[in-house]
Amino acid sequence: MLEQIREEARRAVLELLPQARLQRGDILVVGCSTSEVAGERIGSASNTDIAAAIFEGVHPVLARAGIFLAAQCCEHLNRALILEREAARLYRLEPVNVVPQPKAGGSFATAAWAGFDAPVAVEHVRAKAGIDIGDTLIGMHLCEVAVPVRIQVKRIGEANVVCARTRPKFIGGARAHYDEDLL
Repeated sequence: MLEQIREEARRAVLELLPQARLQRGDILVVGCSTSEVAGERIGSASNTDIAAAIFEGVHPVLARAGIFLAAQCCEHLNRALILEREAARLYRLEPVNVVPQPKAGGSFATAAWAGFDAPVAVEHVRAKAGIDIGDTLIGMHLCEVAVPVRIQVKRIGEANVVCARTRPKFIGGARAHYDEDLL
C-alpha cells in the first residue's frame, strides 16, 4: 500500500509540473491529510508512514526540478508551512517557532520537517502551484489567480486530489492585450 501511495504522489507531481509551468526557485505547496489517504475523516487518523511515502514521492521530483516544496500544516498550527530555510531566505519569509508533530501540524508537515536539510516554519507563502491531497484547503497559500489543473491522478489512497497553478491577473480592460505565454 505505501509503495502505491508513493507512486501516486510521484505521478501527481510529475503530471502537474508541465501544466503549472514552474521555474527553478518557485514554490509548490502541498496540503495532505494522511487520515483521508487512509480512508478516514480528516484529522482523525494521522499516519506517519503514509506521510513519509507521500513526501518520498513528491520531494525528490521537485528537488530535481529546482522547485521548493512547502508542506502545509493542519489547522492546529493555523495552516503554517514547513519549507527549506533557503526558500524562506529567498522569499524573505519570517520564520516562526514551531516544530510540527503528527497531531499538531500533521504527519505530512512532520515528514517534511524530518526530510528537509534545514527546515523552518513560516505563516504564509504565495506558491505558484499546489496539490491538495484530502481536501486540506491550500488556496490561502496560492498566488492570485489560481487556475484548476486536471490530472489523471484523482486520488492518492482514498483521498481526493485537486491541483492548481496560478497566473498573473488580467488588467487593463477591453483594449488591453495579453502575453499568451502567461495564460
